[in-house]
Amino acid sequence: MECPHDFESFRDFAVQLAKEAGAIHLTYFRGSDLSLRTKSNLYDVVTRADRESEEYIARRIAECYPAHALLGEESGERGTVGSDYRWVVDPLDGTTNYSQGLPVFTVSIALQYGGETVVGVVYAPYLGELFTAVRGGGAFLTLHDGEPQRLHVSAKTMLAESVLATGFPYDKDIDPDNNCDNVARIVPHVRDLRRYGSAAYDLACVASGWLDGFWELALHEWDVCAGILLVEESGGRVERLRPDRGWSIVAGNTTLIAAMREKVR
Repeated sequence: MECPHDFESFRDFAVQLAKEAGAIHLTYFRGSDLSLRTKSNLYDVVTRADRESEEYIARRIAECYPAHALLGEESGERGTVGSDYRWVVDPLDGTTNYSQGLPVFTVSIALQYGGETVVGVVYAPYLGELFTAVRGGGAFLTLHDGEPQRLHVSAKTMLAESVLATGFPYDKDIDPDNNCDNVARIVPHVRDLRRYGSAAYDLACVASGWLDGFWELALHEWDVCAGILLVEESGGRVERLRPDRGWSIVAGNTTLIAAMREKVR
């Protein structure tokens, strides 16, 4: 694999990384050799696929771009910290789904330049769905190596017509600020609510117009970095919901975000 030096080539590089990491996922998926462990608590799990796919991605980036920085879910900051170029990687978003044999899990890879996200790739290997974006160039979905299709967020403006997604933080058992109150407030006012278990996939679905909106509390940068660019490049918006619970965000078109923010906080 050659090492690119422009944003479109960086996207192609990230796509190749995501596909090869996804192949690692599929090697172990629904098998008996996951080496499942817990991290911060019993609800926060990691598998050998998480660890092996991040190490693969980090090794390839270091080989091509030793002067770049990398933030990964499993290993934190590495590489040349302070570089203008910074990769933000969630090697397996949706680990709980993955460990249960459920098919919604993704690789999420973003590249930042000068603090701005310029490339975003979210790949769902079992589903065969590849979402890509380059800053200023739009967002696209490629299905099973077919032709890329340009993405657009939903145009719905009424909660009553909307299907939204959300999730719950890992500390939901000890912190009552765990999103349950938001769900209770908004459920009576929406067409329905989904919980897919991968914030990267949720944002990709918002970018595709399959979901009308999404919110969640206490996420991390690696969960959302690529997905945020997908939404923005498909004509949507992502706003920080509040400053005190990590990356707490709300996503959709501007009108629907305003309606959502009347119910969730």
